[in-house]
Amino acid sequence: MKKRKLKILSIIIALALALMFWGYQKIERFADTPLAIEQETIFKLPVGSGRVALAGLLMRDQLVHSGRWFPWLLWVEPELAEFKAGTYRFTPGMTVRQMLQLLTSGKEAQFTVRFIEGSRLRDWLQVLQQSKYLQHTLAGKSDAQIAVALGMPQGGNPEGQFYPDTYRYTAGMSDIDLLKRAHLRMNKVLQAAWDERDTSLPYKTPTDLLTLASIIEKETALPQERSKVASVFVNRLRIGMRLQTDPTVIYGMGDSYNGRITHKDLEASTAYNTYVIAGLPSTPIAMPGEAALKAAANPAKTPYLYFVADGKGGHTFTTNLASHNQAVRAYRRGLKEKNEK
Repeated sequence: MKKRKLKILSIIIALALALMFWGYQKIERFADTPLAIEQETIFKLPVGSGRVALAGLLMRDQLVHSGRWFPWLLWVEPELAEFKAGTYRFTPGMTVRQMLQLLTSGKEAQFTVRFIEGSRLRDWLQVLQQSKYLQHTLAGKSDAQIAVALGMPQGGNPEGQFYPDTYRYTAGMSDIDLLKRAHLRMNKVLQAAWDERDTSLPYKTPTDLLTLASIIEKETALPQERSKVASVFVNRLRIGMRLQTDPTVIYGMGDSYNGRITHKDLEASTAYNTYVIAGLPSTPIAMPGEAALKAAANPAKTPYLYFVADGKGGHTFTTNLASHNQAVRAYRRGLKEKNEK
């Protein structure tokens, strides 16, 4: 009788072990199963989500084919149950275990927003508005209100105060916080350019340097020309000659600019029309990059007072009005010939 009981017990133990081994194999197979996705997928795990909630979300979004073995996996590997709320990026081929390891790591998805040199604040605001997963707080705010949010003086204009670059952010970050990062970056780069500037330049403040850099940024995209363009404007500032640069006129025109500048526009009295006002405009007109800032800080030593487009992507630089007018006529002839072809 005793032997029979021992035999039955042995069979039960063997069956239990076999069942456990079978179950463990199923759990491992489930853990190593790729998620049911064919492209990058953004997944948001809300604050306070537990095991049941996570399993439900994965099933709802059809990221796993079955949640049957999910609680068992977390029981066998409890370290995978320490997941953190956030927004994550799942990639094709990622297994269930790798997904849980990602949620446990707390390494949220990084998104990017790119601001290019020469763009304006209104361009930046449009980019921010179209950026997914960013908290939008700037809608309807004026430039002056944005300036105050950045810690600038009341009524200030934040144009030009942000460094153009690619910035990373996580879901839920606010647009104003991102602008603050770009603002701090510009302050740092501007201060470096100011500290390394030619001290004989006719600038009173770093903002003067920033303003001229923004004009240089709008006038040329050629690296080899920036310092020469800067020299023209510096030479004019030194002798009290008006800058007479079209980008400042365009900026002063605001939304009325339709791609053309008329004689009436050149004569209009605005705080930015350098055909009318002396010296620099009241604020920058765009976001300059580091190269333009360096050019403004250390312009080339030249006798040039004029430049005009040469029709080949660059500019012709001259020292006197007669030579400049000749270069203008050459440019116009080139345009005419090009249009007639």
